[in-house]
Amino acid sequence: MGIRVANVSKNFGDFCAVDDVSVDVESGSLVALLGPSGSGKSTLLRLIAGLEEADAGRIWITGEEATQRSVQERQVGFVFQHFALFKHRNVRRNVAFGLELRRWKPEAIRRRVDELLDLVHLRGYGSRFPSQLSGGQRQRVALARALAVQPRVLLLDEPFSALDAKVRKELRAWLRNLHDEMHVTTVIVTHDQEEAMEVADRIVVMNEGRVEQIGSPAEIYDHPASPFVMSFVGAVNELPSGALPVRRGAVPPLPADGRIFVRPHHVQVHATPQPGTVPARLRRLTHMGRDLQAELVLDTEEVVVAQFPREEVDVANLKPGDRLHVISRQAHAFQPDYSI
Repeated sequence: MGIRVANVSKNFGDFCAVDDVSVDVESGSLVALLGPSGSGKSTLLRLIAGLEEADAGRIWITGEEATQRSVQERQVGFVFQHFALFKHRNVRRNVAFGLELRRWKPEAIRRRVDELLDLVHLRGYGSRFPSQLSGGQRQRVALARALAVQPRVLLLDEPFSALDAKVRKELRAWLRNLHDEMHVTTVIVTHDQEEAMEVADRIVVMNEGRVEQIGSPAEIYDHPASPFVMSFVGAVNELPSGALPVRRGAVPPLPADGRIFVRPHHVQVHATPQPGTVPARLRRLTHMGRDLQAELVLDTEEVVVAQFPREEVDVANLKPGDRLHVISRQAHAFQPDYSI
């Protein structure tokens, strides 16, 4: 086991940041801690790193209990959101920092730094200073520095959130490829659902200091354990039971006061009435590249968002106010005592 967290809690005064959390991270895997601001994910990461002390529970790293160990003794690599590079050191000396502290010989440091600069695709940038690099390059330097000391686990606290969308996407793919090469047990904190789905083997969804669900990206998306997971991971329509017809057998029976959750891409839109459909008024049509997104108002005044390939519906002459007809291919149902 790479990391084991057992019944860990952490309070800051009256605020419970992490509440009796248990998580296992398999050796060599990449796990995402996903949740909104204040959900406890960064605090949990800091507890694993030893940057915070748990009020209760125990933590193991690579099979050894680390609960009472210092940050240095845990031998973790930590990458912060805002790079935290030394401005007065060039790239080579930033990467070499941890090795110098451990009194590696100069020749061994040179070889290790060369190896890491190749790994993060920054060969030729060693003499540059952080101010001479792009945001994406600075974050790759930070990752190289964290990896230099050959940590037992790598912990990333929202490492790409300060970057623009295009660079974030590029670095997500790069991080996944890097992990597949190195197989270092890695935990990444993120509030970005797409990022978690793209890079992680498993996702831990957190809310208000507790774990809502743990599973693969497909399990989290296709089989959410609660309304919170359903609504946080991917877009969703929340509707009263019966407001939007669902094809037979696609949703379990519900009490009369139950609600259903429907993904936009499960909403079928037709120009003319079809068996089982209900009418809806088009309020807005948004072009999203290959797909279209339609905001529809049912006769019950419920608003439904549908997303579909543009070839599915003839939209050439569609305009706000037009009547369409809708039905859902699939829906999820939860007991009415759940809340989002």
